[in-house]
Amino acid sequence: MFENLTDKLERSFKILKGEGRISEINIAETLKEIRRALIDADVNYKVAKSFTDEVKQKALGQDVLKAVKPGQMMTKIVRDELAELMGGTAADIKLEGTPAVILIAGLQGSGKTTFSGKLAAMLKSKKGRQVLLVAGDVYRPAAIDQLKVLGGQIGVEVYTEEGSKNPVQIAENGIKYARQHNCNVVIVDTAGRLAVDEAMMQEITAIKAAVKPSETLFVVDAMTGQDAVNTAREFNDRLDFDGVVLTKLDGDTRGGAAISIRSVVNKPLKFISSGEKMDALQVFHPERMADRILGMGDVVSLVERAQEQFDEEEARKLKKKLVKNQFNFNDFISQIQQIKKMGNLKDLAGMLPGMGKMLKNVDIPDDVFKQTEAIISSMTPAERERPEIINARRRERIAKGSGTTMADVNRLMKQFDDTRKMMKTVAGGNLKMPKMPGGMMRR
Repeated sequence: MFENLTDKLERSFKILKGEGRISEINIAETLKEIRRALIDADVNYKVAKSFTDEVKQKALGQDVLKAVKPGQMMTKIVRDELAELMGGTAADIKLEGTPAVILIAGLQGSGKTTFSGKLAAMLKSKKGRQVLLVAGDVYRPAAIDQLKVLGGQIGVEVYTEEGSKNPVQIAENGIKYARQHNCNVVIVDTAGRLAVDEAMMQEITAIKAAVKPSETLFVVDAMTGQDAVNTAREFNDRLDFDGVVLTKLDGDTRGGAAISIRSVVNKPLKFISSGEKMDALQVFHPERMADRILGMGDVVSLVERAQEQFDEEEARKLKKKLVKNQFNFNDFISQIQQIKKMGNLKDLAGMLPGMGKMLKNVDIPDDVFKQTEAIISSMTPAERERPEIINARRRERIAKGSGTTMADVNRLMKQFDDTRKMMKTVAGGNLKMPKMPGGMMRR
């Protein structure tokens, strides 16, 4: 999302030269480039101007340590100010009342229904809540069916009133149903329009007055840039929502909405969403997003995703197998499945410092493991359990069964052997530095 902005900010920091002190003279060109980079990323002009003025105020006169260059000092200042601009710290969702009611609002096509499903999945799996989805969009023909499909995928019940055209009544009845069936969270998905209009605003205002939600979330498509910010402002004037959700962050967006929206509407960004998978929803952390914008990665989020997928007991069992050199293709495929659950591979790699820039023009398809899975699936249970029995004849059979070539199977076997050796070394705590070519490393 922020690739172009990241590149331009990096270039702006390189302009800053000089040692010992940041002055108004040597900072002028850098600030100009930072402001230009923000505006190019579709950040509101007033926000960009105010931001650079604040950076200038913080930077002027700061002593630069001998070990730190002025450009590095400026990077730190910009990082801190970016985080503050986007809210400073993560804002939690309020779940008050019995049941807690969450009202979802936004324009048509912004991703409200998909977000409703994702939020239900998150509250169910991470907070242990009993969630009910209420289908309050009575205008879009496929909205109710879409919510039913999403509910089925995540195991959450969906309350509907087929044929009813009264979303206020549907929402009220949905809450009564939740109380009767011990649901402690109700998520009300509402209708959107192609543009902000009076009828839409009156309807969503009436729903809010009727259900008295503990949380009202405004869902906005990040790809609409400053239009998203303007729409959020109009909604907030009428609805006084509690937080913003940015969707479609995996699309062709410059990221200006994420940076501007908090400053313009004075409401926190609470969630960011990308992709169609039900687990592709994250709590918005301003500090982590600032790090990603400046190409520093987001290792904390990467670790959190890994912790969600990896079971400690399974990890202990795996370590024992690794030490005894018993790691096999069943374990190998299990690790692949866990990695896939963590999300898009390019997105995951982008959380590592410096990797986002390296992978800028690299396409990592979602089915990158497809061939590996096909080859392993073509092995017999005995072959998966004891890879050492896979001889040339068996490899030929596996290649035919998986629709691949002998070269593909041989390549996977080599990768597996290398992985097993490396993992055994790490698990055993014997990690040694490899010898460098040409005798570069000497004792």
